[in-house]
Amino acid sequence: MQAERLPVHVPLVREPWGILKSLNAARQNVLSIIPEIATRQPMVSGKTGKRWHMVMDPDAIRHILLESLDDYPKSDVTKNLLRPAIGDSLFIAEGAHWRWQRRTAAPVFSHRNVMNLAPIMTRAAQAASDRVTGAGNRAVNMFDEMVRATFDVISDVTFSGDEGFDRAAVHGAIDAYIAEAGKISLFDVLGFPEWVPRPGRIVSGAALRDMKKVADQAIDARREASSDDVPDLLDLLLAGEDPKTKRQMDTGELRDNLLTFIVAGHETTALTLSWSLYLCAFDQEVQDRARAEARGLLGDRAATGDDVENLPYIRQIVDEALRLYPPAGIISRTAQKTDVLCRREIRPGDTVMIPIYALHRNHLLWDAPDAFRPERFADRKAIDRYAYLPFGDGPRICIGASFALQEAVIILATLLARHRFTPVPGKEPNPVMILTLRPEGGVWLEAEPVA
Repeated sequence: MQAERLPVHVPLVREPWGILKSLNAARQNVLSIIPEIATRQPMVSGKTGKRWHMVMDPDAIRHILLESLDDYPKSDVTKNLLRPAIGDSLFIAEGAHWRWQRRTAAPVFSHRNVMNLAPIMTRAAQAASDRVTGAGNRAVNMFDEMVRATFDVISDVTFSGDEGFDRAAVHGAIDAYIAEAGKISLFDVLGFPEWVPRPGRIVSGAALRDMKKVADQAIDARREASSDDVPDLLDLLLAGEDPKTKRQMDTGELRDNLLTFIVAGHETTALTLSWSLYLCAFDQEVQDRARAEARGLLGDRAATGDDVENLPYIRQIVDEALRLYPPAGIISRTAQKTDVLCRREIRPGDTVMIPIYALHRNHLLWDAPDAFRPERFADRKAIDRYAYLPFGDGPRICIGASFALQEAVIILATLLARHRFTPVPGKEPNPVMILTLRPEGGVWLEAEPVA
């Protein structure tokens, strides 16, 4: 029997590494330090400067993310990497400061508000499809196209109508920060305090200051404006208040959360779409089935928010892409109390990681885990909730998950209904994670119009 052909994956570690080798590897690709045994065990522990544990057991993960949330705050490494760009926003804040922000922002991402923003996603899908068509017979880097499409969406739903807002400058500043400052510093690994300067973050500081200034100006200008249009994310956040305390976000808090939504709202969805398109080009039978579903519903028009629930196979492809290539391949927590996970002692200060990349490819949880099989999501109830965490889970589950999924299905269905994508020989993407799991080298595909 012929072995099943597998899409690209990250070669995982098969032997112990020292701290310097691990650090050097992590700066190139964080996922490369995951031991291969993590795909075959419920938990792996070790010591590289600090005691660490990688947890792949769904019950233990439920304990970390849901039952003992306050005992496992986000790790200092995570906070030190991201705080210069997004402050103490929802993504980083802990305890009471996180809770009031979450209560304030949650209504912004209600089903009604997400559906009201769907026409912006449809326009971006149409524009992306037109650009692909306009490329003619040339190969297209679909990663670049998806970054552009999703940034169009997030900037339109965040700063709609603000012509003075320099979107390109914000986009550039975010990318510069991720590229230069998002790499793990030896200071972070060794646990140096945050006030010790990190060289890469000093380099990107000016761009961040400019980005925050531009965002603050846009927020202050919106406070003075009035509009009868459908409210965008900024309008909704400005109007939002904590239902318990009636507290509202000040300009700095609004800015930090908006920048969080901009970073997460386009980067992660662009990655999901890029990997989905790569996988569809990888498996033409899957692509043909998806195209038949999309064309049968859409014909030649772009998908809308109302179409999403009627595109189940397209959604399954998105889900499987998120399993194989989760945008956040590892999440990290710092234990605050003595605990026991998978019958192993956890001490205060231990780093507890959930390597989502390994969890999603764990042989104890998934059949043929490295294979591309969208149909495994045909019955979501058959999948353990804590075995599949593309958006995290528990109270800190990604607040924009429904927004991202709606956008991904709308854009993917529109593209597949109109184009047949095939791989460019010798141009396979390389999965590399610094802050997110990106296709290094791009996703180069040839796109043939479908009559």
